[in-house]
Amino acid sequence: MIELIINKNNNKNITTFLNPFSYLLSRNNKAQLESFNIEIDGGILVLILNLFGFKCRRKSFDMTSLAPVVFNDAINNNKSIYIIGTKPKVIDLAIKNIKMQFPELRICGYCDGYINEGQRLLVFETINSLNADYVICGMGTPLQEKFLIDLQKSGWAGIGYTCGGFLHQTAIGIQYYPGWVNNLGLRAFFRMYDEPKLIRRYFIDYPYAIVIIFYDLIRDRFS
Repeated sequence: MIELIINKNNNKNITTFLNPFSYLLSRNNKAQLESFNIEIDGGILVLILNLFGFKCRRKSFDMTSLAPVVFNDAINNNKSIYIIGTKPKVIDLAIKNIKMQFPELRICGYCDGYINEGQRLLVFETINSLNADYVICGMGTPLQEKFLIDLQKSGWAGIGYTCGGFLHQTAIGIQYYPGWVNNLGLRAFFRMYDEPKLIRRYFIDYPYAIVIIFYDLIRDRFS
């Protein structure tokens, strides 16, 4: 699993992001991750990997990292974007805020992420018929990864990014993290304040994941 992160290549059309929690969820599904460019989301995982001599830096699909880069690239090159994820009504607010911040962005369609199999196939058909250049998918790991893989299998040949909780955050405000929170690297604490359900993830799942990551790193180093 670690070798997929470290020896990642960036010549694939779909990209996903790993933090300790999503690493834990994806650990036993290497075949799925092999379809993706892999970036590291989360200061803790970056710190651990750098501690073991791997050079990496945080990248995430949010407004503090890659989202504005992708949106501005789409604007500058007249590319279209399809966005899928989060809950009904929440996606409407997210799209509204994105359009306010990036009025020239060509959003060719969007859909919430709570869809059944029949609706999923219809979304694939819609994205292909629209010939969307970019697809941003925020369904949570591993559903968002599976969606992009299956979308590619349906014939779509654009560029895709998973985005985790970005759409939920954007529905609250285009700049979800206050500047001082981002500057001090306190994003996890701010998310716990906003979404108390994440407290368990950060204080129980994350420590367990960190132990597993150290185990994998040490095992790979001496195997």
